[in-house]
Amino acid sequence: MIRNGGQLLVECLLALGASKSFGVPGESYLAVLDALHDTAGRLDFVLCRNEGGAAFMAAAYGKLTGSPGICFVTRGPGATNASIGVHTAMQDSSPMILFVGQVGTDMKGREAFQEIDYRAVFGTVAKWAVEIDDVARLPETVARAWTTATTGRPGPVVIALPEDMLTNLTEAPVLGGPARISEPAAGTEALTEAQAILSQARRPLLLIGGANWSEEGRVALQAFAEASDIPVVAAFRFMDQFDNGSSCFVGEAGVGMLPHVKTLISDADVIFAINVRFGEMTTDGYSLLAVPEPKQKLIHVHGSNREIGKIYVPTLGIQAAPNAVAKALSPVKGDWAEWRATARKSYEASFDAPIQPSPVDMVEVSRWLRETLPEDVILTNGAGNFTVWPNKFFKFGPKARLLAPQSGAMGYGLPAAIAAKVAFPSRTVVCFAGDGDFQMNCQELGTAMQAGAQPIVLVLNNGIYGTIRAHQERHFPARVSGTTLENPDFVGLAKAYGFHAEKVSATVEFPAAFQRALASGTGAVLELDISPEALTPRQTLSQIRAAALASQKANP
Repeated sequence: MIRNGGQLLVECLLALGASKSFGVPGESYLAVLDALHDTAGRLDFVLCRNEGGAAFMAAAYGKLTGSPGICFVTRGPGATNASIGVHTAMQDSSPMILFVGQVGTDMKGREAFQEIDYRAVFGTVAKWAVEIDDVARLPETVARAWTTATTGRPGPVVIALPEDMLTNLTEAPVLGGPARISEPAAGTEALTEAQAILSQARRPLLLIGGANWSEEGRVALQAFAEASDIPVVAAFRFMDQFDNGSSCFVGEAGVGMLPHVKTLISDADVIFAINVRFGEMTTDGYSLLAVPEPKQKLIHVHGSNREIGKIYVPTLGIQAAPNAVAKALSPVKGDWAEWRATARKSYEASFDAPIQPSPVDMVEVSRWLRETLPEDVILTNGAGNFTVWPNKFFKFGPKARLLAPQSGAMGYGLPAAIAAKVAFPSRTVVCFAGDGDFQMNCQELGTAMQAGAQPIVLVLNNGIYGTIRAHQERHFPARVSGTTLENPDFVGLAKAYGFHAEKVSATVEFPAAFQRALASGTGAVLELDISPEALTPRQTLSQIRAAALASQKANP
């Protein structure tokens, strides 16, 4: 059968199992858009308002489903807008494929209109960046991209599509389907050694991360941890990968790391790290484990050999998929019951915080949400001080999920929530957004409206860029510069996009407002009146400033 490159690409994606895609149209890939015309209900195209939002949606979709999030953008400005989503997918280890229109091969190298060298631009951001130069090889390239995005350490792939490669005709056959690749398993000898090291510990710790866990893998890991009575810490923003209700779960190693978690990591004598990319946040700036040889015995399990030994020299490195390892582990016993129990008590105590000096008290709101939200809720957030509430004041059960960027990208939460509703329309999806964070991608409310994928959005409006103000007050107290916001009417904005919207001016108003949001059927935006003083759960803005001024006075 003769087809053009655009048709061949779309049919290959269908064969691989793609069912959703996100993007902003461009003349550079009209042949793909034409091919998508006939795939409604099989490979849907979610029309987005900005390429950055589209790429965030694809990254979040990949993280949530384990199948590559597909994104289409045009060349030049479209590609550079989308780069934020590629970077986020890389740091999140999320499978994603970004297709970018490109100038025709007859114009390459001339700095033609919107021309970019995509291998150079994305080569250090994506797992693989490639450009099609032969339409007949398109199936080969797409198959490799799918495998690259989903295996080892999952991540994003960028494929540039010159216009003539999409309009040229070819008899190349469509792919038959994705490659069936079994997970790499650990050898018996390596597992025996790992369990021997654990059994000799006095203060063992399980550190888990990564988004490519299967349900069977999570269940097996929890069974191992509980039978062995070993405390479990989740890496930065991966606390949804282990049941927080388990007696073994003791917290998250991430930004704003709680003192008891820091102590657990630094005082552990054996750390069993599974599926973890040792980032700055998980290691508290690489201070909790000495580089390159930690004082703790380190067993590092990862599906990619590039992660093992990248920063820390492990006592034992095991290149294997996390699910395969979790299923193969046998319980170990040791005299560490008090170590685990004390850590769990500290975790439970971390939910206690003082009444907030704010019209809406997020400690009380978070408590109500913990008790009320369904067990399969999906929470999302972007970046800012407000993320402490979904990240530190919510307990994720085995069916709940968190979509939050390890890259610390503002504006991720709303697109991620839309992607979650696209993937699972019947599930409750709640996005937490600061007022500054929300305005990074608030135009994607239009995408949600058009796609019928409308989440509930909580806009925590305190009129400032909170994280930066906190750092500002600590380092340059009382010298406010560039961190005060003048905001629009968020309720009016949301209503213009067809959302139910209301302002919540007091804590007592929140439960009824949230129930109205749930019942609306249109998605909702609730603007919460948050005082700038309530900058952190346990320290006000004034206290931060006063402490910094006192320090300056004592150390002029």
